[in-house]
Amino acid sequence: MGSFNTSLGKSFILVGFSDWPLLELIFFIYILIFYSLTLFGNTAIIALSRMDLRLHTPMYYFLSHLSFLDLCFTTSTVPQLLINLHGHDRTISYGGCVAQLFISLALGSTESVLLVVMAFDRYAAVCRPLHYTTIMHPVLCQALAIASWVGGFLNSLIQTGLMMAMPLCGHRLNHFFCEMPVFLKLACQDTGGTEAKMFVARVVIVAVPAMFILGSYAQIARAVLKVKSVAARRKAAGTCGSHLLVVSLFYGSATYTYLQPKDSYSESKGKFVALFYTIITPMLNPLIYTLRNKDMKGALWKVLGRATATG
Repeated sequence: MGSFNTSLGKSFILVGFSDWPLLELIFFIYILIFYSLTLFGNTAIIALSRMDLRLHTPMYYFLSHLSFLDLCFTTSTVPQLLINLHGHDRTISYGGCVAQLFISLALGSTESVLLVVMAFDRYAAVCRPLHYTTIMHPVLCQALAIASWVGGFLNSLIQTGLMMAMPLCGHRLNHFFCEMPVFLKLACQDTGGTEAKMFVARVVIVAVPAMFILGSYAQIARAVLKVKSVAARRKAAGTCGSHLLVVSLFYGSATYTYLQPKDSYSESKGKFVALFYTIITPMLNPLIYTLRNKDMKGALWKVLGRATATG
């Protein structure tokens, strides 16, 4: 029996997808492709948001933060997964595991808060259009972005601290990265009090933001239905629809992973759900925002036009 605090010199074994050896090569190829697309798509959004003056608005300011989060979150897990799929060494040090747990949880928590901020931005744009520029002042936008990052990292610090104090039995993690639900499975003593505190923290960072977002979009839906202009309705539906789709993908998978009891959590299913929100969702976000957004597509074609003319 040991804990993080007493086993810093040892290591964990990440089982990953070794139970399906015939699929590992297929997983490696597809994950490498998806990871490359994630890096390219999210970097492109950040670059376009800075290069095109038309995108210097609160919506694209927060979208840049979301893209940066997706870049960091995916990079905190996927390289380790690719190494495990391609090689035979599936070990990760205790220090590396703690760092991966803290960073991935911090970035995921930050994204949860940031999506609330983005929902508030859409609420202000649709429901308070005449006061939008006053409400979403650059100073407030910066403060909301900073608050998202601070809140996310604070939540991770609390949960990782509680996790490190728990006694653990074994070093075999049935996952492809160090994630909270898998560690809870290794707890070898009655840790009901600690787990209850951690569950409350997860509810605060997952369920509460989701409820705020649903409330915001309920107000947005009411406002859109009152608009007489068909063009205005379509514009509101286009910008809000993209964000709502991202929200559904993120909170759907997060709810399955973090808001179910430890005893009912399936490690095998959890690995595939984790693939979805660590690889698929970050790759889809740029596509969702560019394909459904005229401003972003216009900025992209403008840059491509310049590159063609220069060439």
